[in-house]
Amino acid sequence: MKKIEKIKELTDKKIWIAPLAGITDNSYRTILKDCDADILVSEMVSADGLIYNKERSLSYARFDDYQRPFGIQLFGSDPQIIAKATELIITEKPDFIDINMGCPVKKVVNRKAGSYLMKDEKTACDIVCSVKNKLQNTEILLSVKIRSGWDFQSINAISFAKKIEEAGADILIIHPRTRSQMFSGKSDWGIIKKIKENLTIPIIGNGDITAVQDAFEIYEQTNCDSIMIGRGIIGKPWLITQIKHFLLTSKYLEINYLKRLEIIKKHFSLSIKYRGEDIAIKEMRTHFSHYTKGIRGGAKVRDRINKSGSKEEIINLISEFFYEQN
Repeated sequence: MKKIEKIKELTDKKIWIAPLAGITDNSYRTILKDCDADILVSEMVSADGLIYNKERSLSYARFDDYQRPFGIQLFGSDPQIIAKATELIITEKPDFIDINMGCPVKKVVNRKAGSYLMKDEKTACDIVCSVKNKLQNTEILLSVKIRSGWDFQSINAISFAKKIEEAGADILIIHPRTRSQMFSGKSDWGIIKKIKENLTIPIIGNGDITAVQDAFEIYEQTNCDSIMIGRGIIGKPWLITQIKHFLLTSKYLEINYLKRLEIIKKHFSLSIKYRGEDIAIKEMRTHFSHYTKGIRGGAKVRDRINKSGSKEEIINLISEFFYEQN
């Protein structure tokens, strides 16, 4: 496939799923794909970790072909180390590699990675160049995810994005909050619009897409090429199906409780398959909490699930709960 065609395949009104540590693992990504997600991305992978603890780090990067088109997201602060990590990632044959320059969490920023790089434009561009060089003679594309800036006094997303494009990025993803905002406040979609007007590569808009109407409005307000959803799909993977339906028909699609139960049970089954029963039960408690959030009687069933160590009991509890809602 020619590069320009592949870029179009990934960015022509597609729904991307943002990497969410501890959430978008292999089992949940399969559920998201079932629910019509177009583009999936791995959980964030440390470039340093790939060099010094290859197998453990690669476990976050591996995926099933069903999840394609698929990208592996790397973070780091040293262009040479990220270049070496790219060589290792190429063997996994992703459709694209995404460089994280937007993560605001302290442990990433303290390593001068993630959104810290928006304060160090030279290193950021060197990283893009080093990865792009390793991707020569492959069909693997390169995307970069950024924020609007470090804080409100240093919003540099437009100039930064231009330099990232010049350095060789094929696609740009923008979450228009500053690092200082973390995940609070409101995303400034106007920044997405300005970046779209100033760059020639496709722009993926991200931030505050938590409902069907949000997806419609971000397209209308920014003219972005595609959208990326993160926290909005926690506990409601069916939101993707609803967005797709609305954008196609202008009608809202209701997902009833029995259909939700079917999705949740499959998620639990996949988690057991990939992680083993004991680990799956512990890790799925977070998901069960989100799946039942805001529903009458949810707190009670969550408490019972959190105290249970039995797969059968949990399935019975969650099934009874959703049958009662229907």
